[in-house]
Amino acid sequence: MKILLLPKYSRMGASTRLRTLQFLPFLAAEGFQVDSETLFDDKYLEDLYGGGGRSFFLTLKQYTLRLLVLFKAGRYDVVWIEKEIFPFFPAIAERLLKLFGIPYIVDYDDAVFHTYDLSSSALVRTLLGSKIDAVMRHAECVIAGNAYLADRAIKAGAPHVEVIPTVVEHSRYGKTLLAPSKKLVIGWIGSPSTEKYVVQIRDALRAACETYGARVLLMGASEGVIDELQGIDVEVHTWSEDAETGFVQALDIGIMPLIDGLWEKGKCGYKLIQYMACGVPVIASPVGVNVDIVEGNECGVLATDISDWHRCLDTLLNDQNLRLFYGSNGVYAVENFFSVQVQAPRIRDIFLAAGGKAG
Repeated sequence: MKILLLPKYSRMGASTRLRTLQFLPFLAAEGFQVDSETLFDDKYLEDLYGGGGRSFFLTLKQYTLRLLVLFKAGRYDVVWIEKEIFPFFPAIAERLLKLFGIPYIVDYDDAVFHTYDLSSSALVRTLLGSKIDAVMRHAECVIAGNAYLADRAIKAGAPHVEVIPTVVEHSRYGKTLLAPSKKLVIGWIGSPSTEKYVVQIRDALRAACETYGARVLLMGASEGVIDELQGIDVEVHTWSEDAETGFVQALDIGIMPLIDGLWEKGKCGYKLIQYMACGVPVIASPVGVNVDIVEGNECGVLATDISDWHRCLDTLLNDQNLRLFYGSNGVYAVENFFSVQVQAPRIRDIFLAAGGKAG
Protein backbone atom coordinates (compact mmCIF):
# COMPACT_ATOMS: atom_id res chain seq x y z
CA MET A 1 0.00 0.00 0.00
CA LYS A 2 1.20 3.49 -0.89
CA ILE A 3 0.50 6.31 1.55
CA LEU A 4 1.05 10.03 1.06
CA LEU A 5 1.77 11.56 4.46
CA LEU A 6 1.09 15.28 4.83
CA PRO A 7 2.51 16.27 8.22
CA LYS A 8 2.29 19.82 9.48
CA TYR A 9 5.86 20.03 10.76
CA SER A 10 9.29 18.51 10.43
CA ARG A 11 10.54 16.07 13.05
CA MET A 12 11.20 19.04 15.33
CA GLY A 13 7.44 19.41 15.79
CA ALA A 14 6.27 17.17 18.61
CA SER A 15 2.85 16.47 17.10
CA THR A 16 4.34 15.34 13.79
CA ARG A 17 7.11 13.31 15.38
CA LEU A 18 4.80 11.49 17.77
CA ARG A 19 1.55 11.12 15.85
CA THR A 20 2.99 10.05 12.49
CA LEU A 21 6.75 9.78 12.05
CA GLN A 22 7.42 7.36 14.88
CA PHE A 23 5.07 4.83 13.26
CA LEU A 24 6.88 4.81 9.92
CA PRO A 25 9.46 2.08 10.74
CA PHE A 26 6.64 -0.27 11.78
CA LEU A 27 4.61 0.49 8.65
CA ALA A 28 7.68 -0.02 6.45
CA ALA A 29 8.28 -3.40 8.06
CA GLU A 30 4.66 -4.27 7.24
CA GLY A 31 5.25 -3.52 3.57
CA PHE A 32 3.75 -0.02 3.39
CA GLN A 33 5.39 2.69 1.31
CA VAL A 34 4.96 6.06 3.03
CA ASP A 35 6.11 9.24 1.29
CA SER A 36 6.22 12.21 3.66
CA GLU A 37 5.81 15.80 2.43
CA THR A 38 6.20 18.30 5.29
CA LEU A 39 4.38 21.64 5.26
CA PHE A 40 6.53 23.68 7.68
CA ASP A 41 10.26 23.00 8.05
CA ASP A 42 12.76 23.39 10.93
CA LYS A 43 13.37 27.06 10.16
CA TYR A 44 9.69 27.83 10.53
CA LEU A 45 9.63 26.24 14.00
CA GLU A 46 12.91 27.83 15.04
CA ASP A 47 11.56 31.27 14.12
CA LEU A 48 8.25 30.58 15.84
CA TYR A 49 9.74 29.31 19.12
CA GLY A 50 12.42 31.98 19.01
CA GLY A 51 9.79 34.72 19.00
CA GLY A 52 10.38 35.64 15.36
CA GLY A 53 6.78 35.02 14.36
CA ARG A 54 5.54 33.61 11.08
CA SER A 55 7.04 34.81 7.81
CA PHE A 56 4.32 35.50 5.22
CA PHE A 57 6.63 34.80 2.29
CA LEU A 58 7.99 31.58 3.80
CA THR A 59 4.43 30.43 4.50
CA LEU A 60 3.36 31.27 0.94
CA LYS A 61 6.29 29.28 -0.41
CA GLN A 62 5.41 26.25 1.74
CA TYR A 63 1.75 26.43 0.72
CA THR A 64 2.73 26.52 -2.95
CA LEU A 65 4.96 23.46 -2.53
CA ARG A 66 2.15 21.59 -0.79
CA LEU A 67 -0.27 22.49 -3.56
CA LEU A 68 2.11 20.94 -6.08
CA VAL A 69 2.33 17.79 -3.94
CA LEU A 70 -1.45 17.41 -4.04
CA PHE A 71 -1.39 16.93 -7.80
CA LYS A 72 0.20 13.51 -7.26
CA ALA A 73 -2.23 12.41 -4.51
CA GLY A 74 -4.05 10.16 -7.00
CA ARG A 75 -1.00 7.91 -7.21
CA TYR A 76 -1.54 6.80 -3.61
CA ASP A 77 -4.00 4.44 -1.95
CA VAL A 78 -4.51 6.70 1.08
CA VAL A 79 -3.57 10.25 2.07
CA TRP A 80 -2.60 10.69 5.74
CA ILE A 81 -3.20 14.25 6.95
CA GLU A 82 -2.04 15.84 10.19
CA LYS A 83 -4.92 18.12 11.27
CA GLU A 84 -5.59 19.89 7.91
CA ILE A 85 -3.92 20.40 4.56
CA PHE A 86 -3.78 24.22 4.56
CA PRO A 87 -4.08 26.00 7.94
CA PHE A 88 -6.24 29.14 7.89
CA PHE A 89 -7.65 28.23 4.50
CA PRO A 90 -11.05 26.65 3.75
CA ALA A 91 -11.31 22.87 3.47
CA ILE A 92 -11.27 22.96 -0.33
CA ALA A 93 -8.36 20.52 -0.72
CA GLU A 94 -9.98 17.96 1.56
CA ARG A 95 -13.29 18.29 -0.28
CA LEU A 96 -11.52 17.72 -3.61
CA LEU A 97 -9.86 14.56 -2.32
CA LYS A 98 -13.31 13.28 -1.38
CA LEU A 99 -14.76 14.36 -4.73
CA PHE A 100 -12.06 12.50 -6.69
CA GLY A 101 -12.43 9.36 -4.60
CA ILE A 102 -9.03 9.60 -2.87
CA PRO A 103 -9.51 8.33 0.70
CA TYR A 104 -7.81 10.27 3.44
CA ILE A 105 -7.23 9.75 7.14
CA VAL A 106 -6.85 12.77 9.39
CA ASP A 107 -5.18 12.81 12.81
CA TYR A 108 -5.71 15.21 15.73
CA ASP A 109 -3.74 15.49 18.93
CA ASP A 110 -5.14 18.84 20.01
CA ALA A 111 -8.29 20.93 19.63
CA VAL A 112 -7.20 22.71 16.46
CA PHE A 113 -10.86 23.44 15.69
CA HIS A 114 -10.81 25.96 18.55
CA THR A 115 -8.20 27.95 16.63
CA TYR A 116 -11.10 28.86 14.37
CA ASP A 117 -14.37 28.64 16.28
CA LEU A 118 -12.93 30.44 19.32
CA SER A 119 -10.85 32.94 17.35
CA SER A 120 -10.90 36.57 18.49
CA SER A 121 -11.51 37.47 14.84
CA ALA A 122 -15.16 37.50 13.78
CA LEU A 123 -14.03 36.97 10.17
CA VAL A 124 -12.10 33.81 11.09
CA ARG A 125 -15.03 32.48 13.12
CA THR A 126 -17.42 33.13 10.24
CA LEU A 127 -15.30 31.73 7.42
CA LEU A 128 -13.48 28.91 9.20
CA GLY A 129 -15.43 28.15 12.36
CA SER A 130 -16.75 24.87 10.93
CA LYS A 131 -13.75 24.09 8.73
CA ILE A 132 -12.37 21.22 10.82
CA ASP A 133 -15.84 19.70 11.05
CA ALA A 134 -15.84 19.51 7.23
CA VAL A 135 -12.36 17.96 7.20
CA MET A 136 -13.51 15.34 9.71
CA ARG A 137 -16.79 14.65 7.90
CA HIS A 138 -15.13 13.88 4.56
CA ALA A 139 -12.35 11.72 6.04
CA GLU A 140 -12.38 7.96 5.70
CA CYS A 141 -11.31 7.84 9.35
CA VAL A 142 -10.53 10.39 12.05
CA ILE A 143 -7.82 9.36 14.49
CA ALA A 144 -8.26 11.28 17.73
CA GLY A 145 -5.79 11.46 20.59
CA ASN A 146 -8.49 11.58 23.26
CA ALA A 147 -12.24 11.41 23.87
CA TYR A 148 -12.76 15.19 23.66
CA LEU A 149 -11.39 15.25 20.11
CA ALA A 150 -13.28 12.08 19.21
CA ASP A 151 -16.56 13.57 20.42
CA ARG A 152 -16.05 16.55 18.13
CA ALA A 153 -15.40 14.22 15.18
CA ILE A 154 -18.57 12.23 15.92
CA LYS A 155 -20.66 15.40 16.16
CA ALA A 156 -19.13 16.59 12.87
CA GLY A 157 -20.42 13.46 11.16
CA ALA A 158 -17.14 11.58 10.68
CA PRO A 159 -17.97 8.09 9.34
CA HIS A 160 -15.31 6.34 11.41
CA VAL A 161 -13.50 7.56 14.55
CA GLU A 162 -10.69 5.82 16.41
CA VAL A 163 -9.14 7.01 19.67
CA ILE A 164 -5.41 6.36 19.69
CA PRO A 165 -3.38 8.05 22.44
CA THR A 166 -0.09 9.81 21.87
CA VAL A 167 2.49 7.16 22.74
CA VAL A 168 6.20 6.58 23.21
CA GLU A 169 8.72 4.12 21.86
CA HIS A 170 9.18 2.65 25.34
CA SER A 171 12.47 0.93 24.48
CA ARG A 172 14.00 4.45 24.32
CA TYR A 173 13.16 4.98 27.96
CA GLY A 174 14.17 3.34 31.21
CA LYS A 175 13.41 3.64 34.88
CA THR A 176 14.88 6.53 36.83
CA LEU A 177 17.90 5.47 38.86
CA LEU A 178 17.59 6.32 42.55
CA ALA A 179 20.29 8.56 43.98
CA PRO A 180 19.30 9.20 47.60
CA SER A 181 22.00 11.79 48.18
CA LYS A 182 20.88 14.16 45.44
CA LYS A 183 18.36 16.93 45.72
CA LEU A 184 14.83 15.94 44.89
CA VAL A 185 13.91 17.12 41.41
CA ILE A 186 10.52 18.36 40.17
CA GLY A 187 10.46 18.46 36.37
CA TRP A 188 8.43 19.64 33.42
CA ILE A 189 8.91 19.25 29.67
CA GLY A 190 7.12 21.46 27.14
CA SER A 191 7.56 24.59 25.02
CA PRO A 192 7.56 28.38 25.47
CA SER A 193 3.87 28.45 24.56
CA THR A 194 2.94 26.24 27.53
CA GLU A 195 5.40 27.41 30.20
CA LYS A 196 2.66 29.75 31.50
CA TYR A 197 1.05 26.75 33.18
CA VAL A 198 4.18 26.24 35.30
CA VAL A 199 4.27 29.90 36.27
CA GLN A 200 0.72 29.67 37.63
CA ILE A 201 1.82 27.15 40.31
CA ARG A 202 5.04 28.95 41.27
CA ASP A 203 3.98 29.46 44.89
CA ALA A 204 3.63 25.71 45.39
CA LEU A 205 6.96 25.07 43.65
CA ARG A 206 8.67 27.72 45.77
CA ALA A 207 7.32 26.17 48.97
CA ALA A 208 8.46 22.71 47.89
CA CYS A 209 11.96 23.95 47.17
CA GLU A 210 12.17 25.74 50.50
CA THR A 211 10.75 22.87 52.59
CA TYR A 212 12.46 19.91 50.92
CA GLY A 213 15.53 21.48 49.35
CA ALA A 214 14.12 20.43 45.99
CA ARG A 215 14.94 21.99 42.64
CA VAL A 216 12.95 22.48 39.45
CA LEU A 217 14.11 21.46 35.98
CA LEU A 218 12.33 22.70 32.88
CA MET A 219 12.97 21.46 29.34
CA GLY A 220 11.83 23.46 26.35
CA ALA A 221 10.85 26.61 28.24
CA SER A 222 12.29 30.02 27.42
CA GLU A 223 15.14 31.44 29.49
CA GLY A 224 12.84 34.33 30.37
CA VAL A 225 10.67 32.07 32.51
CA ILE A 226 13.37 32.13 35.19
CA ASP A 227 12.48 35.77 35.92
CA GLU A 228 8.90 34.68 36.60
CA LEU A 229 10.01 31.96 39.04
CA GLN A 230 11.90 34.10 41.53
CA GLY A 231 12.90 32.32 44.73
CA ILE A 232 12.87 28.90 43.10
CA ASP A 233 15.97 26.81 42.40
CA VAL A 234 15.17 26.43 38.71
CA GLU A 235 17.19 25.36 35.69
CA VAL A 236 16.10 25.53 32.04
CA HIS A 237 17.32 22.93 29.54
CA THR A 238 17.17 23.36 25.79
CA TRP A 239 14.96 20.74 24.21
CA SER A 240 16.41 18.12 21.89
CA GLU A 241 15.04 14.75 20.95
CA ASP A 242 18.25 13.02 22.00
CA ALA A 243 18.34 14.71 25.42
CA GLU A 244 14.73 14.36 26.54
CA THR A 245 15.02 10.76 27.81
CA GLY A 246 17.98 11.56 30.06
CA PHE A 247 16.19 14.68 31.26
CA VAL A 248 13.09 12.77 32.35
CA GLN A 249 15.19 10.06 34.01
CA ALA A 250 16.71 12.73 36.27
CA LEU A 251 13.30 13.62 37.74
CA ASP A 252 11.69 12.48 40.99
CA ILE A 253 8.31 14.00 40.12
CA GLY A 254 6.92 15.04 36.74
CA ILE A 255 4.29 17.78 36.57
CA MET A 256 1.62 18.82 34.07
CA PRO A 257 -0.30 21.88 35.29
CA LEU A 258 -3.08 23.24 33.05
CA ILE A 259 -6.04 25.57 33.23
CA ASP A 260 -9.49 24.07 32.74
CA GLY A 261 -10.15 25.55 29.30
CA LEU A 262 -11.59 24.21 26.06
CA TRP A 263 -8.23 24.22 24.31
CA GLU A 264 -6.60 22.38 27.23
CA LYS A 265 -9.29 19.68 27.15
CA GLY A 266 -7.93 18.69 23.75
CA LYS A 267 -4.40 17.97 24.98
CA CYS A 268 -3.27 14.36 24.94
CA GLY A 269 -1.09 14.21 28.07
CA TYR A 270 2.09 13.25 26.25
CA LYS A 271 4.43 14.63 28.89
CA LEU A 272 2.69 12.40 31.44
CA ILE A 273 3.40 9.38 29.23
CA GLN A 274 7.07 10.37 29.05
CA TYR A 275 7.31 10.66 32.83
CA MET A 276 5.54 7.32 33.26
CA ALA A 277 7.88 5.59 30.79
CA CYS A 278 10.78 6.43 33.10
CA GLY A 279 8.98 5.38 36.26
CA VAL A 280 8.49 8.98 37.39
CA PRO A 281 5.31 9.64 39.42
CA VAL A 282 3.17 12.49 38.14
CA ILE A 283 1.11 15.39 39.40
CA ALA A 284 -1.36 16.78 36.88
CA SER A 285 -4.30 19.13 36.63
CA PRO A 286 -7.56 17.15 36.27
CA VAL A 287 -8.26 18.44 32.77
CA GLY A 288 -9.28 16.33 29.80
CA VAL A 289 -7.42 13.09 29.29
CA ASN A 290 -5.17 13.73 32.32
CA VAL A 291 -7.89 12.30 34.57
CA ASP A 292 -8.05 9.05 32.62
CA ILE A 293 -4.27 8.69 32.50
CA VAL A 294 -3.59 9.41 36.17
CA GLU A 295 -6.60 7.82 37.86
CA GLY A 296 -6.95 5.01 35.37
CA ASN A 297 -3.37 3.85 35.89
CA GLU A 298 -2.65 4.93 39.50
CA CYS A 299 0.54 6.62 38.36
CA GLY A 300 0.25 9.82 40.41
CA VAL A 301 -2.13 12.40 41.80
CA LEU A 302 -4.36 15.19 40.50
CA ALA A 303 -4.22 18.80 41.68
CA THR A 304 -7.17 21.10 41.02
CA ASP A 305 -6.00 24.37 42.59
CA ILE A 306 -2.91 25.87 44.19
CA SER A 307 -3.68 24.38 47.61
CA ASP A 308 -3.87 20.96 45.93
CA TRP A 309 -0.50 21.55 44.32
CA HIS A 310 1.00 22.35 47.72
CA ARG A 311 -0.55 19.20 49.21
CA CYS A 312 0.38 16.88 46.34
CA LEU A 313 3.98 18.06 46.17
CA ASP A 314 4.28 17.62 49.95
CA THR A 315 2.81 14.12 49.76
CA LEU A 316 5.12 12.84 47.03
CA LEU A 317 8.29 14.62 48.09
CA ASN A 318 7.85 13.22 51.59
CA ASP A 319 7.23 9.58 50.60
CA GLN A 320 9.73 7.69 48.46
CA ASN A 321 7.76 4.44 48.62
CA LEU A 322 4.70 6.17 47.24
CA ARG A 323 6.79 7.63 44.43
CA LEU A 324 8.07 4.16 43.62
CA PHE A 325 4.55 2.71 43.65
CA TYR A 326 3.17 5.32 41.27
CA GLY A 327 6.30 5.10 39.10
CA SER A 328 6.04 1.32 38.71
CA ASN A 329 2.39 1.61 37.74
CA GLY A 330 3.32 4.17 35.13
CA VAL A 331 5.92 1.92 33.53
CA TYR A 332 3.40 -0.93 33.37
CA ALA A 333 0.81 1.31 31.70
CA VAL A 334 3.27 2.48 29.07
CA GLU A 335 4.50 -0.99 28.25
CA ASN A 336 0.97 -2.35 27.93
CA PHE A 337 -0.92 0.53 26.34
CA PHE A 338 0.86 3.85 25.78
CA SER A 339 3.52 2.48 23.45
CA VAL A 340 4.22 2.34 19.73
CA GLN A 341 4.44 -1.43 19.96
CA VAL A 342 0.83 -1.67 21.15
CA GLN A 343 -0.77 1.07 19.04
CA ALA A 344 1.06 0.66 15.71
CA PRO A 345 -0.95 -2.42 14.65
CA ARG A 346 -4.12 -0.34 15.10
CA ILE A 347 -2.70 2.31 12.76
CA ARG A 348 -1.90 -0.40 10.22
CA ASP A 349 -5.43 -1.78 10.36
CA ILE A 350 -6.95 1.68 9.87
CA PHE A 351 -4.96 2.11 6.66
CA LEU A 352 -5.87 -1.34 5.38
CA ALA A 353 -9.54 -0.57 5.90
CA ALA A 354 -9.28 2.89 4.33
CA GLY A 355 -7.51 1.47 1.32
CA GLY A 356 -10.15 -1.21 0.85
CA LYS A 357 -7.70 -4.04 1.63
CA ALA A 358 -8.82 -5.11 5.07
CA GLY A 359 -9.23 -8.75 5.75
